[in-house]
Amino acid sequence: MGEVAELFGVNASLLRFWEEEFPILKIAKNSRGHRIYTTADVDNIRLIYYLVKEQGMTLDGAKKRIRQNRDGVNRDAEIVEHEVQGSLESLRRNHRTLG
Repeated sequence: MGEVAELFGVNASLLRFWEEEFPILKIAKNSRGHRIYTTADVDNIRLIYYLVKEQGMTLDGAKKRIRQNRDGVNRDAEIVEHEVQGSLESLRRNHRTLG
């Protein structure tokens, strides 16, 4: 859980809260009670993070949007992530040429 929380820059308590709030999150636990995140789980968290943290939606709004148009939300999130990665790469290139 700590690794996933770190990946998104959020607290583990927020991930636990989202588990209770969003039906798409069905995180399995091992025999010791530790959460086991699949790639699909991380993708769903990425989707929730995009809507709530990056788009500023309420939890109810994010739930509704996921129910109504999950594929569209995924596409929007991927586009934003791609644009951010491109901007970061551009900044790295510019920094190298200036340094």
